[in-house]
Amino acid sequence: MDRLLELQDLDTRIARLERRREELESGSDHAAARRAQEEAESVLGELRLALDEVDRGSRRLDQEIESYSAKAAAEEKRMYGGAIANQKELEALQHEIASLKERRSRTEDQLLELMERREELDTRAKAAAEQVETARAHADQVGGDAAKELEATIATLGELTAERAALVPEFDEELLDLYEDLRRQKHGVGAAALVDGVCQACREALSAMEIDKLKHTDGVRRCEYCRRILIFA
Repeated sequence: MDRLLELQDLDTRIARLERRREELESGSDHAAARRAQEEAESVLGELRLALDEVDRGSRRLDQEIESYSAKAAAEEKRMYGGAIANQKELEALQHEIASLKERRSRTEDQLLELMERREELDTRAKAAAEQVETARAHADQVGGDAAKELEATIATLGELTAERAALVPEFDEELLDLYEDLRRQKHGVGAAALVDGVCQACREALSAMEIDKLKHTDGVRRCEYCRRILIFA
């Protein structure tokens, strides 16, 4: 009866390894790493697009500033060239020059804001590029590690399965059927140790009367709470 705990331990380890094998065969770990890489690349791509937009805006504003400067310089040359004597025309020219300079000043302020925006985006893009490299390296590592782990998992499963096959014949067929039936019902645990009066499967403490009753029970002992097979430890 005591060896039933050995069988339970084997079955628990086998079940855990089978779940892990399924995860590895489905590539879930590698897929998660690849998704993280793609998300990092997406963030970097968006930042680079934003940088391109800022650069286009900066070039446009530079051109506008040059245009305003050139127009203002040309109008000032006309104003001070002596060719215009009409006072109203001179006043209109002065107003146009002031307007050009004001528009140039506003455009320069916009350009300064874009430069500050570009500096902030550039800092974020550099950090995002580092995250992409880290995510790529992790995805590559996970892919390689997963293949190695899968190979080791399959090998260990083979060993444990062989060990279980060698142990099973030692049990009475009726006891084995009960154990297997309980395992199906009880989340893979059909037998548990009773330690200091506590069932190690359901963690319920049995009464002293129940423990005494179990001690004097011939055959299979069962937990009064979860009904699993109990083995005194």
